[in-house]
Amino acid sequence: MSTPTPPRIAIVGGGAAGFFAAIALKETCPSAEVHIFEKGVRPLAKVKVTGGGRCNVTNSFANITDLRQAYPRGAKLLKRLFRAFNHEDTMAWFEGHGVALVTQDDQCVFPRSQQSQSIIDALTITAQRLGVHLHCSKRIAQIVPQSGGFDLHIANATSPTRFEALIVTSGGEPRPMAWEWLATLGHEIVAPRPSLFTFNIADETFRQLMGTVVENAIVSIPSTKFRAMGAVLITHWGVSGPAVLRLSAYAAREVAEREYHFPFSIAWAGETNATVVEAELQRLAQSTQKRVHSLRPFGLPARLWEYLTAKANIPPERRWGEVGRKGMNRLVELLTNDTHAVAGRSVHKEEFVTAGGVALSSIEANTLESKHCPNLFFAGEVLDIDGITGGFNLQAAWTTGFVAGSALGRRYQ
Repeated sequence: MSTPTPPRIAIVGGGAAGFFAAIALKETCPSAEVHIFEKGVRPLAKVKVTGGGRCNVTNSFANITDLRQAYPRGAKLLKRLFRAFNHEDTMAWFEGHGVALVTQDDQCVFPRSQQSQSIIDALTITAQRLGVHLHCSKRIAQIVPQSGGFDLHIANATSPTRFEALIVTSGGEPRPMAWEWLATLGHEIVAPRPSLFTFNIADETFRQLMGTVVENAIVSIPSTKFRAMGAVLITHWGVSGPAVLRLSAYAAREVAEREYHFPFSIAWAGETNATVVEAELQRLAQSTQKRVHSLRPFGLPARLWEYLTAKANIPPERRWGEVGRKGMNRLVELLTNDTHAVAGRSVHKEEFVTAGGVALSSIEANTLESKHCPNLFFAGEVLDIDGITGGFNLQAAWTTGFVAGSALGRRYQ
């Protein structure tokens, strides 16, 4: 009896999801011939720079009570997929492959080496040991479904290459034309929009505070449900920091529709209850002879407090006993609702993510296989799944890569 020919499987995209899908596939079906095609010169380029080059590999999820807090899009699907592979599985996998991990106070998980290369080495060495074939600088120009497989047309190649199955892990793509072949196959495509970006603010006086950090501010978009809490950093172009990046993720579609011009509110006190904030100011005001600028509420940085008091029309020499009711009201309003006009966005180079992609209604929830094209699977950011900063996007990549790779591997066992 002849031995069955091993299935040839292509993975389009050599990022986190692509490598994890390849590894899961080979561990499930060792006989499969697996090829990763990466258009860049080096694989895992985004993993290399994430977390400032330290690689925020996942999160402990200790502060997450509802996955929607971490995943503005895709939370329901991920809740299901986490039963197969979650953050604890991720940590166990990397530690089992020689990468010691540490969990920071903010619940972000990093390699103890503080080097993303530790994560890259674990993935590439494991893939190589399993016999995964890696092809860099290979851009896929066209994918054509055929009877019993797919023809991959590689740019500058003389003829297509046939594969029995395909996992697309090509990441987020802002160009609408890049999604046309998937739409032609019947997939619904959710228009890609930027997520995780910083806000440009034109107020020059405000931007002069560049470098100022407030650790526990609340940011929001007035007249919407969108809000986030955390550190805010004033920059030479506007505002950044974890809270702003989270807000940009939550409101990615809303602000895109507004063409990135919208009002933006900061509760510098980390509190939006005016009564609570006023009580703190009244406590300070008991020192009636102290100058306002010398006693700062809520541990605010000196330069920021000086800016806020000036904005409230309170002169630097004014004493607390001379502030008056109107002055106190202005301070309360600024501490709970300091509103600015956002006039554009800036890419956050290390964490840039795209919201949108293949609609989750177009895939099988348990396997991530296309409902429209057999033996076509998806994983990673190509799906309409994205998270806030803190290791959540990489966790989505590990989870979806594992699920897609394992499901496809089981088919050929």
